Amino acid sequence: MSVLGNEWRRGQAARHRRWRAEPLVLGILVLVIGLLSVAPFARLMGTALAPDGILDSDRLLRLLTSRRVLSATLNTLAIGISATLLSLLLGTVAAWLVALTDLRAKAAWVFAFILPLMIPPQVTALAWIQALAPGSLLATAVNALGGTWLAPGQQPLYSATGMVLLLGLHNAPLVFLTVRAGLRRLPAELVEAARISGASPRQILFTVILPLARPAIFAGAALAFVAAVGNFGIQAMLGIPARVPTLITLVYQQLNTLGPGALPNTAVYSMLIALITLAGMLISGWLGGRRDVRVSGSPRPWHQPLRRARLPGEIIAWLWMVITLLLPLSALLTTALTRGFGQALNWQTLTLENFQQALWGYPAIRQAFFTSLWLTGLTALLLSVMALFLAFFLSWHRTRLVRGLGFASELTYALPGIVTGVAAMLFFLRPLPLPLLGFSLYGTVWIILAAYLANFLALVLRPTLAGFAQIEPSLDEAARLCGAGLMRRMTDILLPLAAPSVLAGALLVFLTALNEIQVSVLLVTAQTQTLGPTIIFLDEGGSAPLAAAVGCLMIGIVLGLMLLASRLTRRLPQGVLPWQA
Repeated sequence: MSVLGNEWRRGQAARHRRWRAEPLVLGILVLVIGLLSVAPFARLMGTALAPDGILDSDRLLRLLTSRRVLSATLNTLAIGISATLLSLLLGTVAAWLVALTDLRAKAAWVFAFILPLMIPPQVTALAWIQALAPGSLLATAVNALGGTWLAPGQQPLYSATGMVLLLGLHNAPLVFLTVRAGLRRLPAELVEAARISGASPRQILFTVILPLARPAIFAGAALAFVAAVGNFGIQAMLGIPARVPTLITLVYQQLNTLGPGALPNTAVYSMLIALITLAGMLISGWLGGRRDVRVSGSPRPWHQPLRRARLPGEIIAWLWMVITLLLPLSALLTTALTRGFGQALNWQTLTLENFQQALWGYPAIRQAFFTSLWLTGLTALLLSVMALFLAFFLSWHRTRLVRGLGFASELTYALPGIVTGVAAMLFFLRPLPLPLLGFSLYGTVWIILAAYLANFLALVLRPTLAGFAQIEPSLDEAARLCGAGLMRRMTDILLPLAAPSVLAGALLVFLTALNEIQVSVLLVTAQTQTLGPTIIFLDEGGSAPLAAAVGCLMIGIVLGLMLLASRLTRRLPQGVLPWQA
């Protein structure tokens, strides 16, 4: 009896430890996400509304109705909406070509179309500035043909139109991804019924395909609008020289001019940016959901053969890639290989000095590379662990608390990165959040890490959830019944099955965080410089060839990581990597 009693007690103790592990892990997730995401945004709202602890409505009214803020707000809305419309047009056409037509070499074309989304926006802006600079190959060709819009000494991109153009091009892949997913779910039976009824291809497009893809189109519009409003790199490099103020550049200039003492006003501007982006998302969701477009039928997608238009269509599609991708990147590389900005590339001007200086000559640039690499690597590692456990709870234990954690991570990722940066700055300034310890994270690299963890959790969580969706829950249940605790089940069963999706998410985080600028531009110091802001600082300092060399190195890293991730395609769920055809 004593042996049986001991076995029973050991079994009870093991069962108690198993049931205690899950609440403990969930509690850690609540604490971490609360400190990184929820509390900073609560502090941001408190500072914006009541910086001294008392609501001052007169101050808010004067600030929001000032000419400077009104002008920046109107510019933000006009540029964001116009860029979204351009992204909608380009992304929807691209999605139609890839999802519904018999376009050849789709995988390569999709990879090329998605690549600009992975390139830092400040590098994109720099590449286009140099492609359209006076004396460039394009400027010379246009002027030789009698053009006047590239007159000597003028840069057409330094304008609101230039900002709309680059933001529209940069965010078109976001629309493409969502619309392509919607078109792939289009039942072939509906289109075939319309064809049998005598509908022309144009009628089918406007009466069947586009109405059914309406939710996906407006979802893509919401993503493009949020990305356009929160894109600091393009707005700063084009808007500041053109003196076209926007809210995001207003935040940057306010802090650079007045320092941390301007935080109450900066908090108001950040809240205004957040409200605009959230309003855009809500309006897009309402417009996309006004009609019920759910249909019954086979998931077999419909394919539209291009027939005689296929070759001209392929020529136009690849010519578009040459104009929007190869032209600016070649101009960027040309600038990086010459001794001075605006020089023609020949054997007399060719030099590798800029790359040498970028890699070894400037300690600040080398330190920025080193800081960005280890910081993004640590971010990807920590977020992979967090996403693994959060995906476990979201997949099989969706309580209200767990859903709230998922919503907090998604909301933080949806808001512009500069809002996250301001929230982190406010929260981690002394005396909050740890007044008893007597130190602040502001001015250190750890505040950038905290902002990265808050901003990019959803990016690794989404592919991890896709991986868990392919895992049979009975495997976890069987291991639980056999006495395996949470950690044992995670390491022996769940992690090996979800590892490819987790790795894909970690690579996406690494790609995004390595080159980002929205989150860190307000948090970096001379001692904690990262790669993203370095491009703008070099360009502002008059070192365009050196900035171009750093940009080329960043593009090389992005391209290499994308090719590495593509090798995992066969082991990943469909759609985990955005450039999968």
